[in-house]
Amino acid sequence: MIRLTDTQRLFFTLVSEAIYANPFAEEREAIDTRIAGLFPGARVESLIDETIREVSARLEALEPSGRPRIDRVDKKDKNLVENALVFEFFYLFRERFDALIHRQVEAGDTSLSVPFADEAHAFFQARGFTTDQFCHYMALCYQLRRAFLLIRDSLVGESRAMRNLRRDLWNNVFTHDIGLYARYLINRMEDFSTLILGETGTGKGTAAIAIGRSGYIPFDPVRKAFTESFTRTFVSLNLSQYPETLLESELFGHKKGAFTGAVEDHKGVLERCSPNGAIFLDELGEIPAHTQIKLLQVLQERQFTPVGSHLKTRFNGRVIAATNRPFEEITGTGGFRDDFFYRLCSDIITVPPLRVRIEEDPEELTTLLNHTVKRMVGKDSPEYTDMVREVIDRQLGAHYPWPGNVRELEQCTRRVLIKKSYLLSRNTEEASLTEALTHGVRNGEMDLKSLTCGYCAMLYRRYGTYGDVARITGLDRRTAKKYIEEFAQEQTG
Repeated sequence: MIRLTDTQRLFFTLVSEAIYANPFAEEREAIDTRIAGLFPGARVESLIDETIREVSARLEALEPSGRPRIDRVDKKDKNLVENALVFEFFYLFRERFDALIHRQVEAGDTSLSVPFADEAHAFFQARGFTTDQFCHYMALCYQLRRAFLLIRDSLVGESRAMRNLRRDLWNNVFTHDIGLYARYLINRMEDFSTLILGETGTGKGTAAIAIGRSGYIPFDPVRKAFTESFTRTFVSLNLSQYPETLLESELFGHKKGAFTGAVEDHKGVLERCSPNGAIFLDELGEIPAHTQIKLLQVLQERQFTPVGSHLKTRFNGRVIAATNRPFEEITGTGGFRDDFFYRLCSDIITVPPLRVRIEEDPEELTTLLNHTVKRMVGKDSPEYTDMVREVIDRQLGAHYPWPGNVRELEQCTRRVLIKKSYLLSRNTEEASLTEALTHGVRNGEMDLKSLTCGYCAMLYRRYGTYGDVARITGLDRRTAKKYIEEFAQEQTG
């Protein structure tokens, strides 16, 4: 029987904390610092390799054969040794999980076989794990690595707001305690709905994808593959695209003959959702009250009824919703029904506007440009990045508020790559918006709507809030916001 010494117990406790810590939280940094103390003089980039070697060496020392089995570990220490073995497996197979994830993205909705399945099974079997335990840890390690890559690679930036966002997204997938999540909540996360707040163009959809494609997907030992591809575990619907007469059909589906034009059965987004995935309802703030009531029933009872049917259909999966309306607006008069809001907001995540990110970290703009240019041209291009940054600094200045947020920055980058210019007006070469408006009025080149949109955008640039623009112009807040967004779309379209 294997019993840990106090020193061994202290070390393996640290390993357990490391494997289950949020990699985007300060807590993980503190654990890494404690681990680094075990290896004085080790370089940061080699720290994980040093840790893996130390974990393997200490595990081997537990058993004369050099291969400890969890069925031979004292009950008091079993959880610590089990976690250490999973830690060892995770990092030994990490690069192969990464390769599988990238191949799965390319393959699309067909779940690929896992080329290292037999080797992974042998690893766990030799250490006393059952087949069910092997399948569980395969799925959990796959989920951990997938979530990490999705969050890290799609939501870049080192501002405090972005670090907080990545931390919150990880907690949304795994909760604040992965150990408890793994024991109790892996198959219960559909009960936890999420509301994502943020201005237009901030990346709410990207955040939703990171959640929706990071769910737990069971491993099938017979097929040696996960039960489905994570690329099909996320289904999105922009509710603002549909008139009210078609909205419920897109959500709940309809039966043939349910209304004029319903020539065949149609599966709505709720029915297309995978049990291992999530649906993303964008622009939820615009749906009418009677539709909110029907969605509330889905959240409460996990059932819905297609239009034209009397039979209830089971809904599987999580609900992720997003709105660009501010919190005080969706919870006030004209916003969500109270019962709907409180059932929807198991978690609320706010995606920060670009101006806040740049205020917190001026280098965030360069980081985003590097990321954007690389995605557009297929590889790192310092020449293009420097060129775009120079145009932005010269034509927009350091305090441009980016009303279109990351979406505007992407279109700005495209335009600069084409024209080496990003002017704030298509009818003038002046870089200043104020000068552009003055030029347009003086020369009779601007219609009333363009003038109103430009004036609202100018005020927003100066004061930074929709409320201030509404107060100065005498418009209501939503109208002012609409004009500002229309101006941004005109510039990026």
